[in-house]
Amino acid sequence: MPSAPAAPVPARPVPARRRRRRPSAKLGFTAWAMVMYAFLYLPILVMVIFAFDKPSAVSLASHPGVAPCDIPPDQIGNITVWNGFTGCWFSAGLHDPTFIPAILTSLQIAAVAAIISTALGLLAALALARMKARVRAPFDSIVYLVLVVPEIVIAVALLIFFVQARTHVSAFPALGRPTILLGQVVFNAAVAMLIIRARFVGMGDVLEEAAYDLGSGPLATFRQVTLPRLAPGILAAALLSFTFSFDDYVIPAFTNGTTNTWPIVLFSAVRFGLTPAVNALATLMLGATVLAVVITALVLRRSRAQVGPGQETGTGLDVALGLR
Repeated sequence: MPSAPAAPVPARPVPARRRRRRPSAKLGFTAWAMVMYAFLYLPILVMVIFAFDKPSAVSLASHPGVAPCDIPPDQIGNITVWNGFTGCWFSAGLHDPTFIPAILTSLQIAAVAAIISTALGLLAALALARMKARVRAPFDSIVYLVLVVPEIVIAVALLIFFVQARTHVSAFPALGRPTILLGQVVFNAAVAMLIIRARFVGMGDVLEEAAYDLGSGPLATFRQVTLPRLAPGILAAALLSFTFSFDDYVIPAFTNGTTNTWPIVLFSAVRFGLTPAVNALATLMLGATVLAVVITALVLRRSRAQVGPGQETGTGLDVALGLR
């Protein structure tokens, strides 16, 4: 005789006091997050706004017939007060002979650093993903150490190393563009390795094993199966490497010699003569950085959306980090 189904156990009611506490706690954390975001980003917003500020009325009156952005920096008046809207500072900054060489230098170094860092990160990711955990642990520790050590410490260490290497090895380059590039590659290769490795581990090896079963060799499998699937991660690593190299100040400041990058020139301009042109160039730099980060995020999101055979989907922290 079939037994009667068990009666459902009634859910324990949640006390009204606890129900009231949860919305209040959520509201408190939301308010605190808003305060922290305002503290972090309001100064950046102020900088962007004052990139469009005119010289003071007294300065304009004392220079009749002169374009607002052609007034000498020491005679434009108080630029911390809003005097009116103008967009000429962007053109003035981009045509300044002091800034253009620095911009080109930063672009060239960032492009080469992104290519080298991505190539090294790709090779390291493929190698580490196939190692046993016991062998891989020391290499992982070195990579994570590069990311967690303060950048000022890395910069000082690089400076000492480059100076000593130049002293004992005459073929080693002097402080300048090559040493800036080497310093950028040290950090960016670790970032690129983590991004590409996360993508590689998340892909699974089902398609690679199928290619081997069909008679494909290692090189053909990598070229036709692995590399196309890694392309979003490789592109994301290259974009982030370019961004980090382009707007980095600390490492180039210690390893530049007589070479000036854009962040170094901007910092010097802030120290020795602040004009709205500096705000305009900093705004352009901010826009380029944000654009690269947004493109990277879209590429990573697209790569996570392309779930292959044998992969699982989820919404946890590992998905947010690109590990699945």
